[in-house]
Amino acid sequence: MADEDGERKDGAIERRGLLKLGAAAAAGLVAGRLGAAETPKVAEAAKPASGAALPWNPRTAEAMPTRNLGKTGFRVGIFSLGGQAAIEKAENDAVAVPLIERALDLGVNYVDTSARYGGEARWSERYFGQVMAKRRNEAFLATKTHERTRDGSLRLLETSLKLLRTDHVDLWQLHAMSTMEDVEKVCAKGGALEAFAEAREQKLVRFLGLSGHTDPAVLAEAIRRFPFDTILLAVNAADPHHLSFQQELLPLAVEKEMGIVGMKVPARGRILAGYVPPPLEEQRGRIKATRPGTLSMREAMRYVLSLAVSTVIVGCDSIPQLEENVAIARAFTPLAREQMAALEKKAEPVAKQSLWFHRWEA
Repeated sequence: MADEDGERKDGAIERRGLLKLGAAAAAGLVAGRLGAAETPKVAEAAKPASGAALPWNPRTAEAMPTRNLGKTGFRVGIFSLGGQAAIEKAENDAVAVPLIERALDLGVNYVDTSARYGGEARWSERYFGQVMAKRRNEAFLATKTHERTRDGSLRLLETSLKLLRTDHVDLWQLHAMSTMEDVEKVCAKGGALEAFAEAREQKLVRFLGLSGHTDPAVLAEAIRRFPFDTILLAVNAADPHHLSFQQELLPLAVEKEMGIVGMKVPARGRILAGYVPPPLEEQRGRIKATRPGTLSMREAMRYVLSLAVSTVIVGCDSIPQLEENVAIARAFTPLAREQMAALEKKAEPVAKQSLWFHRWEA
């Protein structure tokens, strides 16, 4: 399901000293896919230390298995913390900040947020910022832009860096790429990929990625056009039953040696046996959940971790929930194809509510 885009899209940016960006940066990285950017008159940016090492959490290797995050050189724990659930709720510092701290203590070394999480106040980035101010070197830090333009994306990045209390993020992603129109917009002159090129040139971001929930063909087209480092894709045990990301997109991402991050693993609880659907009138979106799911959290995570993913991100509501997920990751062993097929069949009765974020015909 695509996010609504509430950011304004007017004219040039007032930079207030964040970036000094040139046409050569965009032209060099995009390599002919975009027209060269006009040189903006902006001030010198703060940069991370030249050659700064990738983040390192000393607890990760003993806490859970690790995998390569594509060609980034980073070894990521197979369970990572998403920036939704408790971490995007307003005025929730007392829950969100200890939860992030505990995740790092447990060996989580990758955290994911967005300029969209937590509404206009961007609560998720604020909470992560409180922890990053003290423990930035322990976590590979990912955030996103939901803007499709260069100027709009740079505005979002400027605020992200302030809220996250850092001079750079490890991964900056296009958020919720949902339509072919999105692809055309970000690739056009003045599109978001110009911002990506410029921000990486100025060392405000290390790596570039994209995310999507709706249609695997859209993400496949995007990664054919631009050499992204990572992809954040929606996949769970119901995936084979409609617009399969693992069948249509995952092989291409593997071929391109991308870091592959799985999301929507428990489908916000909708695929889990303990899920209690809210009243229909309280549910957002067109696809409603009408019954409990059919899988345990262990089954849900084990299924996705048996695919060719680097890690999975899951938002948590509490520290006990977080600890359960880390324990599942620690004990992970891959499923055989027959076992995966059995979980796919088990998930089929709740496939539509578990894939509500996919494109469904009216």
